[in-house]
Amino acid sequence: MNTILAMILAGGQGQRLNILSELRAKPAVPFGGKYRLIDFTLSNCVNSGISQVFLLTQYRPRSLQEHIQIGRPWDLDRMNGGLSMFQPALGIGMKEDWYQGTADAVGQNMNRILSSNVKDIMILSGDHIYKMDYSKMVDFHQLHNADLTIAVMPVDYRDASRFGILQLNEHRKIIHFEEKPREPKSNLASMGIYLFKREILDHILKEDAKDPESSHDFGKDIIPSMIHRYGTYGYEFNGYWRDVGTVPSYFESNMDLLQEPPLFDLDDPEWPIHTKNEERSPVRLNQNAKVIQSLIANGCIINGYVENSILFPGVVVEYGAVVRNSIIFSDTHIGSEARIVNTICDKYVHIGMESQIGSPELSNLPQNGITLIGKRTRLPSYMDIGGGCIIDSDLHEDEFISRDIPDGSILKKRTKSHR
Repeated sequence: MNTILAMILAGGQGQRLNILSELRAKPAVPFGGKYRLIDFTLSNCVNSGISQVFLLTQYRPRSLQEHIQIGRPWDLDRMNGGLSMFQPALGIGMKEDWYQGTADAVGQNMNRILSSNVKDIMILSGDHIYKMDYSKMVDFHQLHNADLTIAVMPVDYRDASRFGILQLNEHRKIIHFEEKPREPKSNLASMGIYLFKREILDHILKEDAKDPESSHDFGKDIIPSMIHRYGTYGYEFNGYWRDVGTVPSYFESNMDLLQEPPLFDLDDPEWPIHTKNEERSPVRLNQNAKVIQSLIANGCIINGYVENSILFPGVVVEYGAVVRNSIIFSDTHIGSEARIVNTICDKYVHIGMESQIGSPELSNLPQNGITLIGKRTRLPSYMDIGGGCIIDSDLHEDEFISRDIPDGSILKKRTKSHR
C-alpha cells in the first residue's frame, strides 16, 4: 500500500449538526464516549496499511489540530509519509484561494504529490462512522484496471435522495450516476470513498478548474463527467456505515453502540479504533449509582441513574439525577434530582438541580425531538426544557428569562429570548 495516498476531506462547516459543529470542525465532533468522528477514517487508513495521509481542513480547524497533533495515536508521526495537514493558502485580497468545493480542495493540493511515487489517490470523508479494509478496494481497483472506483452500498429507499445514487452493470461498471436525485432510480449509494489513478485525477481536476459553470464538487461535477469517458467501477461494501451529517443520524449512530450486540463494535481487537486518550481517573460509581446499558468514560462520577446513554470523560451525575437516552460530552455537571432524556449536552455544561431537560417522546419536532445544549452553557435550577429545543453555547443563568422553554424552542445568546 506504499503507492496509495489518502486525502481526507475535513473542511466542511457541517451546518446540519447545528450547534455541535458551530464551534468546531465537523470531523472533530465527539462520538462514542471517547472518540472524534475523524478517528474512524484515520484508523481505517492505518489498519489498511495506508501510511501516507493528507488531511485537508478549512472551517474552524483548531479543535481538529489539537486532537490530531502529529498523528501519534494512529502511528502516523513518521519521517517518511505519515500525516500532513493542509489549509487553503489565503492571501491578501485573494478570496478565491478558499476551497470552492471538494474537488477544488484536492486540486489545490495535487502539486504536493505529483513528484512522488504515488500511483493511486484515495479520497475520503472525515465524518463517517465505519470500519473498512481499504486494501480490498485497492485490489478490486487494480484488478479492473479502473480509472475511478467508488465504494457503494444499498441504503433505504426513503433515504436515497440524500446520496449520490448509481447503477452498475454485470461487470460492476458504473453506467449511471446522479447526485441526490429527487426520484432515485436505485438505492445503491455512493459512500463518498473514491479511488483514482493519479494521472486521471490530475487531468480531470485541471479540466474542471477551467469550467466556470462547475461547482468543483466530486458528486455534482467530477463523477458525472467521468462515467462515459473513463473506466469507472463500483466496489460494493456490506458492513456498517453511517453518514452522521444530521443531528438525528448522529444521535442514532451513537445509540447503535448500545445495542446488544452493538450494531457497530468498538471492541474488535482485529480493527482497533485509535484516538488521543485523556489521562483521567477511573470511573467512580457511588453507593446510590445505577448504570444500565451505557458507555461511561474515565473520570466520570455517578451518584444517580444512567440508562441507555453515553457519557464522555469527566461527567458528574449528582444524587437523584436521571440520565436516559442521552449523550453527555466531557466535563458536564448534572445537578441533583435533574432529569435528562433524549438530549445531547456539549462540553462543560452545567445542569441545575431539579431541572427537566428533553421529552421522553421523540417526535416530528426539530432534530426528531432531540434537545441540544450548547458548549459551556449553565442552566439554572428548576429549568423545564422541552423536546427538540436548541439552547445556545455560553449562556449563563441570568440570561434565562423564563424557566419554562416549550418544545421546539431556540434560545440564542444574542437575543436572550426563545422563539
